[in-house]
Amino acid sequence: MKPHVEEVEDDLAAEEENKLINEEYKTWKKNAPYLYDVVITHALDWPSLTCQWFPDTESPANKPYTTHRLLLGTHTSGQAQDYLQIATVQIPKRDSGGADKLDRGDYDDERGELGGHTIPPTPRIQVIQKINHAGEVNRARYMPQNPNLIATKAVTGEVLVFDRTKHSSEPERGGVCKPDIRLVGQKREGFGLAWNPVKSGHILGASEDMTICHWDVNAYSKAKTSIEPTNVFRGHTSVVGDVDWHSTNENIFASVGDDKMLMIWDTRAPNEAKTKIQAHENEILSVAFSPAVEHLLVTGGADKTSILHDMRTPGKTLHVFESHTDEVLHLAWSPHSPTIFASASSDRRINVWDLSLIGQEQTPDDQEDGPPELLFVHGGHTARPTDFSWAPGEAENWTVASASEDNVVMVWQPTMRVWAGDEVKIDEKELEGDAMEGVEVTAPGNTPDKDKKGTPSGGVSMRSQSMDVSATSVSGDD
Repeated sequence: MKPHVEEVEDDLAAEEENKLINEEYKTWKKNAPYLYDVVITHALDWPSLTCQWFPDTESPANKPYTTHRLLLGTHTSGQAQDYLQIATVQIPKRDSGGADKLDRGDYDDERGELGGHTIPPTPRIQVIQKINHAGEVNRARYMPQNPNLIATKAVTGEVLVFDRTKHSSEPERGGVCKPDIRLVGQKREGFGLAWNPVKSGHILGASEDMTICHWDVNAYSKAKTSIEPTNVFRGHTSVVGDVDWHSTNENIFASVGDDKMLMIWDTRAPNEAKTKIQAHENEILSVAFSPAVEHLLVTGGADKTSILHDMRTPGKTLHVFESHTDEVLHLAWSPHSPTIFASASSDRRINVWDLSLIGQEQTPDDQEDGPPELLFVHGGHTARPTDFSWAPGEAENWTVASASEDNVVMVWQPTMRVWAGDEVKIDEKELEGDAMEGVEVTAPGNTPDKDKKGTPSGGVSMRSQSMDVSATSVSGDD
């Protein structure tokens, strides 16, 4: 009888959680037009565990949008053929003032879209190329020096490299996976994957077999399509969860793992890590070097926190970012501001943080909403985010694409009230729901003024409960 009782209790708990998510989503959807300049949702056929913007942008003449590309994958759990996928995204152009001219009617409830004045005849997000893949795509990343070269982490443990220009837009019949290069040397699957941003063709892969492999795809030849690693780094005592190259030093990279360790490596001395730090209380799941400040990096873990580190003072925590209620899965710095990064969590939120607001004085009401450095909370996902990416173009700064386990891809941009430099207030009467009472925004820009104490003055108090909500049944494009 006991197992049956436990099953009933589990079902009731799941039902209660779904009810809560539904209520939160209703609040989020009502207020989305006031919290975002752009929201686009799209339901994929299968979940994508990976999401990355390509660097190119097209601006069609006489069209109210720009066209971008997203790198995606599939996770079918063996129920169907898996693919590496490329999709196009149409993002509404901003007006001369830097933002879309929106009103309440601009939010399309059925399509789950905000931004632009007319409904396009085709979905704003469209898959335009599918390439057969062996099992789910755990992670996909294009080479910065040649975006046509795309690497994937496969369930077999291999890293597969595809030249997308050599594959048709439709997958070959039979479902046979035909990568142009196979990077071998790891026995189990993984998720950590990083191309060297400085040294063309060099790539790292992290694995559940506790190793990190470093390959050079320049060793490819028609007679040698499988490449062994240049180096294998062994130091972690458990699963290696993530890796990231230093943004300017071609020899330095970081790794994190389930052993709670952050390690800094130099490829010129592969036998042992330069730095070993127990950086979190639990497993570490993500690491990201700052692209603008060479000695800074951030880690995120199962202890629900993100931690800022300085390579010059190993072992000393600069700051702990706390707000998530579940494990931190993925981190990414904004390419447009040296103080901004975002974190995705199993709590279904993606938090945007601003280092320049650390230590800012708060009112008691503001303190209830979160720490001063918590700039924005995206709560539009109904399920756990799997990956996210900042749009690289200057015209699309503050635009993010994110994927989640419920097949949804979202493209979203917080309102100018968050990222513009001037103080903007929202009329409370415009907002719906008790949770929106008292929302006021003072956007700091990248370099806020300092008060007499030397702490940043001016910030964003747009962290009300209404923003910290999630969605349960996103109605996007089919």
